[in-house]
Amino acid sequence: MGLVKGLLTCIVLAFPALVASQACSLPASITLRTNAKLPDPFAFYNGSRVVSKDDWLCRRDEIGQLFQRLELGILEAKPPGVSGSLSGNTLTVNVTNGSKKISFNVPITYPSGAGPFPAIITVGGSSISAPSGVAVIRYNNDEIAQQIDQNSRGKGKFYDLYGSNHTAGAMIAWTWGISRVIDVLETLPNSKIKLSALGVTGCSRNGKGAMIAGAFEPRIALTIPQESGSGGAACWRISQAMKDRGMQVETAYNTATGTAWLAKGFEQYMNRTRDLPHDHHLLAAMVAPRGLLILEHSAIDWLGPESTFGCMKTATKIYSALGVVDRMGIVQVGAHDHCQVPASQRPAIETFIGRFLTQSTSNATIIVQTDKANNAGFVEADWVDWAVPTLTP
Repeated sequence: MGLVKGLLTCIVLAFPALVASQACSLPASITLRTNAKLPDPFAFYNGSRVVSKDDWLCRRDEIGQLFQRLELGILEAKPPGVSGSLSGNTLTVNVTNGSKKISFNVPITYPSGAGPFPAIITVGGSSISAPSGVAVIRYNNDEIAQQIDQNSRGKGKFYDLYGSNHTAGAMIAWTWGISRVIDVLETLPNSKIKLSALGVTGCSRNGKGAMIAGAFEPRIALTIPQESGSGGAACWRISQAMKDRGMQVETAYNTATGTAWLAKGFEQYMNRTRDLPHDHHLLAAMVAPRGLLILEHSAIDWLGPESTFGCMKTATKIYSALGVVDRMGIVQVGAHDHCQVPASQRPAIETFIGRFLTQSTSNATIIVQTDKANNAGFVEADWVDWAVPTLTP
């Protein structure tokens, strides 16, 4: 319950109109029901409807539980023993769980000046250049949870604390580590980091991790996953439909069997994604009402352009229902190498960083675009059979 209360508290602070009226729990056994469409964000697991912004907080918590129990593994709450220090430009994070202890270092690159500075946490590095006045926190996610292949499962400092058989896949373990970095920064008045202006980014597999971190860590103000594909911005159902048409696209099967990114238990669902009560438009929805900018590639089939654009375009409906449609953007373009940032994406990046991190602009621009014809092949009627409600305050 500590994690749930922390999530709700931070979201309420970020968006005062949302006030949680209850804690939301799922039954011990989750019944799967086949659904070829993208699941309705505004329907609770028990079938009742989301009718208010208050209800949405409960539904959001429910979605987070579904992701943890069926796909990602359990996100451990903050342990009692978290401490750290800053020596020069190196942050040291110490965590104790019972008799077990770990430490890891996080380099920080500061702009010139006294600060405090907004900061971008880079998961495994970044293709996005931080603008003037923004610090960069370089997070070595592989140190926390290895990800090379299935032989990596259960290896890394997260598992040194919680055991190699912990349900957490690597990506939710990375989120845990990012949260501990923020915990330590909160204890250090001399960190020169503006804690209300934190962003997270990463590309490809690390983009998947950045998106999950943004969904589950409410102290992150802006999430920018880049070319994350399946397991990130793509929806399992749409990617599988592309595969069924003969396209070479990453699906749940590839994501689950090739690496340790997801929970081991997800393998039982990798060929039956239509049975899942969630999909990744709901992962994006968990970021709301905070800033979310999706950067995707339109010309790399493996990333599933139809799936990423369609999945994220569907996610904007949740932002719209909450009255913050301009806080989520999508820019999908081709004609560049994987994990490069083309010039056509830079204005959106600057707009979102300016609005959510540096506060240098208050532009409320709706950015949903692809350079691929016909919405990258996404036909909304094929995937969405639910309406967006008008949520009461």
